[in-house]
Amino acid sequence: MRRLAWFVAAALAALGFGSGVSEAAQPLKAGDRIVFLGDSITQAGAGPQGYVSLVRKDIEATLPDLKVEVIGAGISGNKVPDLEARLDRDVISKQPTVVVIYIGINDVWHSQNGRGTPKADFEAGLKRIIGKVNDAGARVILCTPSVIGEKTDGSNPLDVMLDEYSAISRKVAADTKSQLLDLHKLFLCDLEAHNPKQLEQGVLTSDKVHLNAVGNRFVADCMLAGLGVRAMNQRLLRHVVLFKFKSEVSKEQVDEVVKAFGALPSKIDAIADFEWGTDISVENKSEGLTHGFVVSFRNEKGRDEYLPHPAHQEFVKLVGPRIEKVLVFDFWVGK
Repeated sequence: MRRLAWFVAAALAALGFGSGVSEAAQPLKAGDRIVFLGDSITQAGAGPQGYVSLVRKDIEATLPDLKVEVIGAGISGNKVPDLEARLDRDVISKQPTVVVIYIGINDVWHSQNGRGTPKADFEAGLKRIIGKVNDAGARVILCTPSVIGEKTDGSNPLDVMLDEYSAISRKVAADTKSQLLDLHKLFLCDLEAHNPKQLEQGVLTSDKVHLNAVGNRFVADCMLAGLGVRAMNQRLLRHVVLFKFKSEVSKEQVDEVVKAFGALPSKIDAIADFEWGTDISVENKSEGLTHGFVVSFRNEKGRDEYLPHPAHQEFVKLVGPRIEKVLVFDFWVGK
């Protein structure tokens, strides 16, 4: 099962989010304009189900009265020198109040073909970018680069170098008194929990670098916590669904149900989070229920929108004939 959104915020605190820098997470203000500056991860993040779009949807749903604007400014292949070269055009001209810088992957990755960014240039470039953003009246949230390979045993080829560049980003955040969002540590923490097979990709990324659907949701939750939108004690409504499939239902039909259920968050905005898993209990009390799903909502209104939603009703038609037993249980978490 995937880690829920509220737990990401807890991880931020557990990892010492903001330690070593003078600026901690600040609440958003009315009229804030947030620019996400980065490479192809951020460019893709501006797509319909990318992390930038997910952040926008969550802020609009959670803080509608603030009228916060969220802008994606990612370009594939970009490194720190590229960000600096287009800073005026793609960031300063937008008159942002908050700039989230998510960079470093290509500065490390491209070193394999001699086109990486030297450490000194990486550090100096980040400092100049942050200085110019600050001079324009905006605050910066600086992210460490996430991962190049999802193994957590140190065997990804660029692990050592990525650790070094992450350390530089932490130092720059401290030196410039900028807020730090340590995505590198947060990714490793999540992968240690959810990648027991030491897969190179497929947990949070599609190709060792670029985010899959789970990765986009994970990064969005990290960003929301960093922006002060999501707190550890956020109150969420959990909608738990357990299935026992009929004996004649094939594995392919079960997989079709799982895939269809997992597609609902992309079709129903009211869903705040989604996770699923199969029973691994050792107590033998599952009574044949094999598949569990948790759909989270911010309030009862979200659940009330979800239940009659055409996409959910279509899913009900698909799953109904295949289910021998279903259990549904709703509860509140947080304050």
